[in-house]
Amino acid sequence: MGGFRALVAAFALVPAVAYASSQAGQQSIAKWKLMDTCAKQAQTAFPDFTAESNAKREARLKACLSGSNLPPRDPIAAPSQGK
Repeated sequence: MGGFRALVAAFALVPAVAYASSQAGQQSIAKWKLMDTCAKQAQTAFPDFTAESNAKREARLKACLSGSNLPPRDPIAAPSQGK
């Protein structure tokens, strides 16, 4: 029974490996890495969690993404006001 599970797990990984080795998969991975780099740079530039710092960090992230011709991230949801 253990061998069957290993075989099923191996077949489950085949599409992921095939996608990552394709040209489109490699381009997607490269874009995700660039997006992560933009986020890290913005976080490093404005590490505080004040409203002003959050706004500046978001602006820096948007500028980096648009400058690298990358898609924008969804805006961070504002915390809900408990009533």
